[in-house]
Amino acid sequence: MRIVVLGVGNLLLTDEGVGVRAIEKLQRDYDLPAEVVVIDGGTTGMEMLEDLSNADHLIIIDAVRAGKAPASIVKLVGDQVPVFFKTKLSPHQIGLSDVLATLAFIGEQPGGITVIGVEPVSLETSMELTSQVEARLPEVVGLVVEELRQLGLEVNSAIAEAA
Repeated sequence: MRIVVLGVGNLLLTDEGVGVRAIEKLQRDYDLPAEVVVIDGGTTGMEMLEDLSNADHLIIIDAVRAGKAPASIVKLVGDQVPVFFKTKLSPHQIGLSDVLATLAFIGEQPGGITVIGVEPVSLETSMELTSQVEARLPEVVGLVVEELRQLGLEVNSAIAEAA
């Protein structure tokens, strides 16, 4: 089994960087099994083709415009995922959409896809998340861990073991 956790976003645009910040926290706070591949996708596109090819499951963490209140958490699974690509938040989503379409075309698409996102508060130029979105990071990472556990993987807190 190979599960890919992909954090995407632009660290220069405040809350647009939530996906990358979330995978940093995930890697810092949890011991992940060998079956989990964590990728900082930043704003890349087709360069990820090989990394995502034939994954059993893909978990995407990103800023998502879903028309919800700022800093709301959004989780999309299965047939809901295409909704994520209908309203472009930033150029990297176009690239990711192209990658997933290419994988489907060549028969190497992930077995399942989950999107875990946060409605941005701000997209101003800054390398820091807004305090509202920063406060949601533990919950976002918790949803990723829960998803990994539902896929049958053992994920342990690195914080508890270090204490």
